[in-house]
Amino acid sequence: MPVLAIDAGTTGVTALIVGEQGEVLSRGYREFAQLFPRPGWVEHEPDDIWTATVGACREALAGTDAQPSCVGITDQRETAVVWHPRTLRSPRPAIVWQDRRTTGICVRVRDAGHEPRVAQLTGLRLDPYFTATKYCWLAAEEPRLWEGVRDASLVLGTVDSYVIARLTGGAAHITDATNASRTLLFDLEKGAWSDELCELFDVPRAALPEVVPSSGVVGTTDPDSFLGLELPIAGIAGDQQAALFGQACYSPGMSKCTYGTGSFVLTNTGSTPVRSDAGLLSTVAWDIGDGLVYALEGAIFVTGAAVQWLRDGLGLIDSASEIEGLARTVPDTGDVVFVPALTGMGAPHWDPHARGAILGITRGTTRAHLALATLEAMAFEVRDVVDVMVEEAGLEVPELSADGGASANDLLLQLQADQLGVPVRRPKVTETTALGAAFLAGLGTGVWGSTDELAQTWALDRRFEPEPGRRDDGRHDRWRNALGRAGKWTS
Repeated sequence: MPVLAIDAGTTGVTALIVGEQGEVLSRGYREFAQLFPRPGWVEHEPDDIWTATVGACREALAGTDAQPSCVGITDQRETAVVWHPRTLRSPRPAIVWQDRRTTGICVRVRDAGHEPRVAQLTGLRLDPYFTATKYCWLAAEEPRLWEGVRDASLVLGTVDSYVIARLTGGAAHITDATNASRTLLFDLEKGAWSDELCELFDVPRAALPEVVPSSGVVGTTDPDSFLGLELPIAGIAGDQQAALFGQACYSPGMSKCTYGTGSFVLTNTGSTPVRSDAGLLSTVAWDIGDGLVYALEGAIFVTGAAVQWLRDGLGLIDSASEIEGLARTVPDTGDVVFVPALTGMGAPHWDPHARGAILGITRGTTRAHLALATLEAMAFEVRDVVDVMVEEAGLEVPELSADGGASANDLLLQLQADQLGVPVRRPKVTETTALGAAFLAGLGTGVWGSTDELAQTWALDRRFEPEPGRRDDGRHDRWRNALGRAGKWTS
């Protein structure tokens, strides 16, 4: 009984047909446009996301004779979408998680003394990254639209809610606890929307989706809306939590890093949320029917996006896959350091005013040096998060499971192992975000009977062992120096 997994990511939609052994039977992919109406602003047209979803699923279904028994959905988190519940059309573009326009709102709420209470309730921090500040901006800047939200002619949600509304022909307005926990509107320990937070951010609670479990049947696709298919929707999770589930990190202490547009390090902390005072986030990992499981997360905004910038912005490479070969042509970076704070800094530094910086350039600097500096920056950013997990939160990270598109880069993963001083393991299936959505859906419909059974499907591709002496060779110290120079740039 195969499962259809939909991964509605930041730059495109991936669809996988996953077999009972966790193998990928077929896949489809469609990109959609990135909109940058002003510096620091990032938007998507929701219709583009839906068109890409249908196209990716059509391609995946055409690639195999196996017919899926259910659907799992995972998505870019924190992105704010507004749509008409009947027509399913959106009156404005979605405001993407990378968007920085709400920095001033965060400052005002912080100056008013609300941040400690917000952090206590949500496990998060005041940053433009999260959804509620985007809704708050819409309420202030687009009052006519917000009148529609108040009178129920428009509804609010993250990308998972929007895609599910389209899949069901408008029959369902739902989300799961993993996505809800990223909005600044969700009480982390109660596992429900918070009236207090909705009032603080001026968000009508009635416009928000119903919170449902991450695994279990919660709706059915509408054949007239979705490729003639009538399938149970049985899995929902935000992309990083789905990757943690897809990496079979089912026990407390197990950790993964997804290398995508950004990079996200998550550690399973079990049935108790672990709080951090040093820049990490407490979040819901999943709810598979026996209570909330929590994770500690370090969210890094720009890693793979820096490689895309080398390709699209600077034209230094023709494709992202070229960066490893180019970087290997030089023995080191020639003391060049790249701080890829292209949309501010996320964990553990949290500086929305930071901007990208390339330091140490000389006449001898080549594009190969910049390519290697980019890979090193990705490894340094992840090290900064893991160091906090180990030193401040007291967690043990004996090894790191890697996934996402950039995890195919052997040089990156070796650099990562060297910087962490612990092994990095890569599974045979690196599309673990979509795989996690498939696992959640299949678990909810009986394709798999337990997480123990799911764990048996995980297979190792390669294990990267750290090289002695590389962790403390001074490169990370130089990186930390560069961070200070890139910080607070726009302020």
